[in-house]
Amino acid sequence: MSDTSQGILEIDALQGLLTGLCTAPVVVDRWERLEPWAVARVWVRGAAALPRSVVVKWVPDGQREARAAPWRLRTELAALQFLSEDLEVELAPRVIAADTAARFLVLEDLAPRVSLDQLLRRDGAAAHGDRLAAFARARGALSAATAGRAEAYYARRAGLGPVDAAADRAGRLAPLRREAIQHASALGAPPGGRVVHELATAMEALADPGPFLALSNGDAEANNILLHASGPADARLVDFEFAGYTHALTDAVCLYVPGPAWLTVSNPTITGLADQYRHALARGIPQAEDDRRYGGDLAAACASWALVRLHRFPLLDTRPSGDHSRLQLVATLEAAARTGEIYQALPHVTGWIRRIAAVLRRRWPDANQDLADGGRFRPYQPRH
Repeated sequence: MSDTSQGILEIDALQGLLTGLCTAPVVVDRWERLEPWAVARVWVRGAAALPRSVVVKWVPDGQREARAAPWRLRTELAALQFLSEDLEVELAPRVIAADTAARFLVLEDLAPRVSLDQLLRRDGAAAHGDRLAAFARARGALSAATAGRAEAYYARRAGLGPVDAAADRAGRLAPLRREAIQHASALGAPPGGRVVHELATAMEALADPGPFLALSNGDAEANNILLHASGPADARLVDFEFAGYTHALTDAVCLYVPGPAWLTVSNPTITGLADQYRHALARGIPQAEDDRRYGGDLAAACASWALVRLHRFPLLDTRPSGDHSRLQLVATLEAAARTGEIYQALPHVTGWIRRIAAVLRRRWPDANQDLADGGRFRPYQPRH
């Protein structure tokens, strides 16, 4: 029942692991690959201790020799066990079984929940305001529950293999900011002295979070939260392969600035998502109620993300007119600048980011479009 030539789930190994766990024969009735990931929903029988279906994540054969793949699996295992066993919070799926040697995890099946991304694409943001609010609360709740517990997490993670806590804190995409600054300079928008100083101070604040140091799943986007399509907004966060302790407000950026999937997002200060997130965060990090600290660090996190996305400029510049990725980059820069303006933070960096966006609008006439709320593009319009 397995097809290892394409990295498909190894059924015999799974049945053996679950049989050993339950001390009774467990048989896989059927399974369904959840494309495009190495993830499957699996229906099992033979042990009353097991649910009728589970979700299995594995490392495909073609990636088994890649250093990053098993590292990500161990990170997800540690993070999920840390949340459910050490902290006893219900924010993510429970781990039912794991075989790190065979490189797969057996997780709680969260169905009938579906991804928020799927709902937004199908129905639009206006139809799912309550689920967007649940998304914002869940992001804040994850940071609130995990703040101050980094030592316990890394003790668990180190038990599964080497881990670099400093790299987690700095953010795995941080080096891309340097490339972005070079691109801005080449475009004719170099950062002046005040911008350089203000940007350095902002990035130092992100690298030294203080009380804002909290666990992130490493990809705080709408595709990584599962909710019921109707009824109670009982949210669960998924995909912890890049989990680590970093500045909590990096998880709020997705509410203010478009992620890779979207052309636009809503203005969270108008929709109320900003308050939903901040109130949930403050339950575990009281310093989130300090307007100056909160606004400054949030503006820094949004600016950092905008610069990370700007590193793609050389690629986007080669694409044909009308490519949505160009428009998305302009939207990302302007949304990051808007966040600084809302919170009256980083005025020099904010002005610089606005200048870069203006240069790109002139360079790419196809991207010189109205992105304001209520304009041509609705909130959470997918990038094509």
